[in-house]
Amino acid sequence: MAKNTNLRFDALKDCAKHHAERFHVKDAKISEYFGINVFDRETMRKYLSADAFAAVENAIDGSEKIDRKYADPIAAGMKNWAVERGATHYTHWFQPLNEATAEKHDAFIELDKNSRVFESFKGDLLVQQEPDASSFPSGGLRNTFEARGYTAWDPSSPAFIIEKTLCIPTVFVSYTGESLDLKTPLLKAQAALDKAATKVCQLFDKDVKRVFSTLGLEQEYFLIDNSLFNARPDLLQTGRTLMGHTAAKDQQLEDHYFGSIPSRASAFMKDLETEAYKLGIPLKTRHNEVAPHQFECAPSFEEANLAIDHNLVLMSLMRRIAKQHQLKVIFHEKPFAGINGSGKHSNWSMMTDKGKNLLSPGKTPRTNLQFLAFFVCTISAASEHGYLLMSSVANLSNSYRLGGNEAPPSILSVFLGKTLSEVLNSLENTISTKKMTPDEKTDLKLNIVGKIPEIMPDNTDRNRTSPFAFTGNRFEFRAVGSSSNPASSMIILNAAVAQQLTVFYNEVETFVENGMKKDEAIFQVLRKFIKESRKILFDGNGYSPEWHKEAKKRGLKSINNIQEAFGAYLLDSSRKLFSQFGILSEKELEARYEIMNETYMKKIQIESRVLGDLAINHIIPIAIRYQNVLIENIRGLKEFYSEEEFKQLAEPQLNTLKEISLHVKEIRLQVEDMIEERKKANVIEDIIEKAKVYAAKVLPYLNSIRYHIDKLELEVDDSIWSLPKYRELLFLH
Repeated sequence: MAKNTNLRFDALKDCAKHHAERFHVKDAKISEYFGINVFDRETMRKYLSADAFAAVENAIDGSEKIDRKYADPIAAGMKNWAVERGATHYTHWFQPLNEATAEKHDAFIELDKNSRVFESFKGDLLVQQEPDASSFPSGGLRNTFEARGYTAWDPSSPAFIIEKTLCIPTVFVSYTGESLDLKTPLLKAQAALDKAATKVCQLFDKDVKRVFSTLGLEQEYFLIDNSLFNARPDLLQTGRTLMGHTAAKDQQLEDHYFGSIPSRASAFMKDLETEAYKLGIPLKTRHNEVAPHQFECAPSFEEANLAIDHNLVLMSLMRRIAKQHQLKVIFHEKPFAGINGSGKHSNWSMMTDKGKNLLSPGKTPRTNLQFLAFFVCTISAASEHGYLLMSSVANLSNSYRLGGNEAPPSILSVFLGKTLSEVLNSLENTISTKKMTPDEKTDLKLNIVGKIPEIMPDNTDRNRTSPFAFTGNRFEFRAVGSSSNPASSMIILNAAVAQQLTVFYNEVETFVENGMKKDEAIFQVLRKFIKESRKILFDGNGYSPEWHKEAKKRGLKSINNIQEAFGAYLLDSSRKLFSQFGILSEKELEARYEIMNETYMKKIQIESRVLGDLAINHIIPIAIRYQNVLIENIRGLKEFYSEEEFKQLAEPQLNTLKEISLHVKEIRLQVEDMIEERKKANVIEDIIEKAKVYAAKVLPYLNSIRYHIDKLELEVDDSIWSLPKYRELLFLH
C-alpha cells in the first residue's frame, strides 16, 4: 500500500511539474518546478537501476568511488532523462584557470552501419573526455604542442540542463596529472577537512562519519542599460569605466539601499529566479545594494562544492537573462569610481552527516565545547594563513575595491563581537597550565562554556569592516570579489582549517596519552590556540588609520601590493599547507603563481591600451572640437564689442580655452609616456618581472590620465561628449 501511495505521489508530482511548464512556471509554486532541470538524487532514482543509483549515492556521500562497470547504465539513464527534457547535446562543464567556465558541446548522436543517426551516450563519454588543454592557462605545465588534457566527472555535483545541453560538472587535469582547474584542489581540500574534522568530532560524538563545509554566497552586481553599456568601449572591453566624473547624486543620500526594487530590475530578477529554481539553485534573497542600480541576490546554504558550481551557473544565467531585458549585468568589483564596489560575501561553516552545524552552539556544555573546538581552530587557521587567504582574492579588479571605506580592508582580521571575545578571554585566563581542580573544571563548563546558548547568535554583531567576521553560526569572508570564482578562497580556508584541526586533535591525544582527562586536554589546547591567535582578533573599525598602524605592529601583512601578494602562495608555510594534504604540488603552485602574474599583467595591458585609444581617438578630438567652438565665439565677441568690453566678456571663454588646452596637452603627453613604458615592459621575457614593471610603471598612468579626462568632462559641451556619463549609466529608466 505504501509503495502504491509513493508511486501515486511521484505521478502527481510529475504531473504538477509538467502542468507548471505547460502553462507557466511563474504561475506555479516554486516547489512544483524546483530542480526540474537537474539530474538530482530523486531523478536518478527513477532513471537508474538500484545498484547504479547506490553507486552514485555512495560517491556523492564520499564513502567510495563509482565502479566503472556502472558507467554505461548511469550514462544511459542520464541521457534518457536529458533527451526527455529536450536536450540534444552534452558537455563536460569545467573551471579552468582563466576566471571563467568552459564547455565543448557534442550531440547525442552516433551513426549506425547504414549511416542512420541514433541517440547515444556511453559511460566512457560520461566519466572522462579529452578537451584541448593547450590554450588554457597552465603556467608552463603544458606546452602548446602538448594539447592533451582530461575532464573527469564529479558525481558530487549533479548534472543539469541549460538551453538543451546536458552539462556535466567535471575536474580538468593535464595529461601528466597536474590540476588545470579550481575544482580539483577544492575537492582535495574538502576531503582533507572531512578527514580532520571527523576525527575531532569523534572526540565528542563517535557516531559522526562525515563532515563537509557549507557555503552561502551573496552575489553583488550592477545592472545598466545594454545600449549605454555598448556605447562605453571601456566597459565593453575591461568591465569598468576607465574615465567618468562622479554624478551630482549617487549614493550619498543612502536612498537606494534596501529601497523599493525598480520595476525593470524586478522583472529581470523574477525571470532569473524562475530559471535558477529550475536548475536547483535555492535563491532566497534579493534587494537593492548601496550604490545606484547595484543589487544583491543570495541563495540558501549548500555544500561548498555545489554552492560554488551554482554560483558560476548563476552568473552565466544572469548574463543571459539580462540580455532578454535589454540590460547588462556587471560583475566587475569596481565598475564605477567613487561609489561602492561589488563583492561576493562567502558565508562558511561546517556540517556533520547528522545535520549538526559545527559553528553553532548546542544545548549542553559538551556540545558547546565541541563548538568552541571548531570555532577556535577556525580562528587559529585564519591566524596562521591570513595573508595567504587574503592573497587568494588579490587581482587587479578587486584591488580597486579592497581597502576603501566601502569594502573590507586589505589586512585580514577576525571579528568576534564583545560577548564571544569575553568567552575566549575567560577561557585563556581561567585555564592554567597546571592540573585543573574539579571545581575549576565545573566552573569552566557551567559558567563559561555552558552559557554560550544564552548569548548566541543575537549577541554577535555584524562588523562590516572586518574581512573575516563570525556572524552567529558561520564565518563571513567578505573580501572575495564579485567576479571571482570563490573556489580559490575556499581551497585555502578548508585546507587551513583542516591543518589546525589536525594539530588540535594530535595535541589533545598527546595530553590524553600522558594521563590527562580528555576534557581538560581539550581546554588546554584551546587555551594555547587562543593565545597564539590573539594577533588577528580585532573588533574595532577596520577602516581606521589606527588599525593599520596596530596591524603592522602585530605583524599582519596587507595585500596593497597585488603583485607582491601573489608570492604568498610560495611561502614555506603555504607550500607545507598544500603539500601536507596533497592539494597542490610544488609544480602546480609555481604554475598558479605564474598564471596570477600573467593575468594581472595582461589586464593592466588591456586597460592601458583601451584608455590610450579612447583618450587619443575620442576625448582629445571632442575637446578640440569644443575648443574650436570657443575660438569662434571669442572671435565674434571681439568683432562685436569694444576692446575693454571684450576683455571683460571673453575672460570666461579664454580661461576655459586655456584649461582645456592644458588638459589636452597632459593627456597626449601621458598617453605617449604610458605607451613607451608599455613597450619597454613588453620586451621582458620573464612573466614575473614583466608583471612587476607593469604594476610600477604602467598602472599609475591609468589614474593620472583619467584625472585630466574627468576634468574635461566638466568643461566640454555635454551635447558633443560622445560617451554616456555616470548620471546616465547609473540610473535605469
